[in-house]
Amino acid sequence: MNAGDLFLGLALVSLIWVVISSSIITAFVAARGERINYFLYRLFFLKYLEQYRRVTQAENGRPGPWYYAYFIALGCTLGFAVLGLMLQ
Repeated sequence: MNAGDLFLGLALVSLIWVVISSSIITAFVAARGERINYFLYRLFFLKYLEQYRRVTQAENGRPGPWYYAYFIALGCTLGFAVLGLMLQ
């Protein structure tokens, strides 16, 4: 096992965190009355993300923690994947 495999493993863990974050954001938006289109979920997810940010910002004065968790995990996934592929 080399360093490239380690970073690709970290990219996989970060990708799982992206999926968990997006699922929680979608559940939050659905609980607030928004109909979720699961057939076109990937197309509409950015709309749900914006609604999550808007609702949590109206309630708390700033975006919710899952908003930041999603973007941090997405950035880590991209960074670890690129680094892992470069070190292969």
